[in-house]
Amino acid sequence: MKTIYSPRHKGHSGHTELAEGVVVPGFEKPERAEIIRARMEETGLGPVVAPVSHDLARAKRVHDAGYVEFLGRAWEMWRAEGRDAPVAMPFVFPARGLRADVPPDHVDGLLGYYSFDAGANFVAGTWDAIQSSFDTALTAASLVHSGERSAFALCRPPGHHAGSMTMGGYCYINNAAVAAQWLLDEGANRISILDIDYHHGNGTQEIFYRRSDVQLINIHADPKEEYPYFLGHADEEGEGDGEGFNHNYPLPFGTEWARWCEVLEEARAKIAAYAPDVLVVSLGVDTYEGDPISKFRLQSEHYPQIGERIARLNLPTLFVMEGGYAVEAIGVNVVGVLSGFEGG
Repeated sequence: MKTIYSPRHKGHSGHTELAEGVVVPGFEKPERAEIIRARMEETGLGPVVAPVSHDLARAKRVHDAGYVEFLGRAWEMWRAEGRDAPVAMPFVFPARGLRADVPPDHVDGLLGYYSFDAGANFVAGTWDAIQSSFDTALTAASLVHSGERSAFALCRPPGHHAGSMTMGGYCYINNAAVAAQWLLDEGANRISILDIDYHHGNGTQEIFYRRSDVQLINIHADPKEEYPYFLGHADEEGEGDGEGFNHNYPLPFGTEWARWCEVLEEARAKIAAYAPDVLVVSLGVDTYEGDPISKFRLQSEHYPQIGERIARLNLPTLFVMEGGYAVEAIGVNVVGVLSGFEGG
């Protein structure tokens, strides 16, 4: 399996987040990607190659054009205000009762207008890292389109929380959604996205909720008690043309392998019935029992089994990196899924 990786992700470094009332260093940090890459080289999973540059018009196929353009100028606008603070983050949001149909002109207003939380902030190298992550996803998608059985996009920043015009949850451009749309534009008729991150992929759901050419399945923590709280319920099944093509499996805190695996088998059956041309896997390993911001109880021995079960679908498969914050175990767990797939 080929892995697409760019060292430019390291430009998104030194950012912070608000956790339990305290501003702390971001859990989504450069070490995540570096440890995964080191583990791939250690195990000999396959070659690691650089991404090819792609036109941002591809991102605008699933994202609002104004949103994408703002991502590219947010840091410049922040600095133009004379700000010395090393991190740009929103502090006001267009919540219920406020007007949200007219974007403001000021950077502080735009940061909030295009955000649903304060978890996607900017430092000097953030935009370059976003672009490299976008390029990584599309380069990996092109390998699968060209006939490779599988490919791994080692994306950072991740993407599945990013909606059509919202950033949040460490995510800016929705890499899995962009890749799925690219595959459709290049001739695929239908795509399945299987999101196995601990947190619901709210952005991917919002983007494809009214479409039947993309089937989306999320296995995640129940939004009644876990982030992102406001999407991910079982009764969200799609609307209009998309009705019946969105499937959510919210699970309680403490979910262990036996129950999680049962749900994976249900998801596999739905994917097989849908018969997509390509499967896109939003690969999060924050389901791990030692993850610092998650509350499932999967163990490292289970991740190869996940990969092996996905391989049984016998579909061209694109893996796109999402979450996983137990840095000491992330390489073992991610490469466990990929090696399980390769052997499956």
